[in-house]
Amino acid sequence: MLVLALDTTTRAGSCALARDGRVLRENVSDAERGHAERLPGDLAALLEREGVPLGDVDVFAVATGPGSFTGLRIGIATMQGLAVAMGKPLVGVSALDALADLGVRRPGAAEQGIDVTRTRRVATWVDAWRGEVYAALYEHGREVDAPTVSRPETLLEQMREDVLFIGDGAATFRDLIVHTIGERAQFAEAIAPPLAGTIARLATDAARAGETPPPHAIRPLYVRRPDPVLARERR
Repeated sequence: MLVLALDTTTRAGSCALARDGRVLRENVSDAERGHAERLPGDLAALLEREGVPLGDVDVFAVATGPGSFTGLRIGIATMQGLAVAMGKPLVGVSALDALADLGVRRPGAAEQGIDVTRTRRVATWVDAWRGEVYAALYEHGREVDAPTVSRPETLLEQMREDVLFIGDGAATFRDLIVHTIGERAQFAEAIAPPLAGTIARLATDAARAGETPPPHAIRPLYVRRPDPVLARERR
């Protein structure tokens, strides 16, 4: 099974190609150029580098959020267009789930000084700007606190156990985390890793389990409502 995956939840984003759950290549995009400018060129370049025709892709996969509203719309629309054109399914994967999967797997954790017996909880933090983070909490790989958008101080007040932090939000607020909960906090070595490869692997698992939705079924996971909606409500 060949899966082509795209992540546009961050300014840079990434794309990846995986065969039967093994990532063949994962490319991080150029953060100096917008997603609309880079796509679908980044995907075409990846396929060309691997010598894979677009028609050979069995499943398309895309990060559904949370993240940049514009980035999510562009990424999902791009993959919906490709999936419709090829007549293939499109699997949506939460960026928070992808981060949690990376946190749970933690390859080489012992070499990194991470005590896996202490880090059964993984906090996935994505920078939501405005001094906030998109966050979810996982225990043994399962979500225990649903995605939310909040100030990091508020989230840290509720943490009473050892937690492994991962995501660009954790990188942004690392000093605050350490100051607030001290030794209870651990950090993934790649604290803000590219996600497309993990999204491809998770999409492979979903497709094998029979979860192959049509492209139009994919919806963005915004968590925070878009600014135009909030402005209308204030008026």
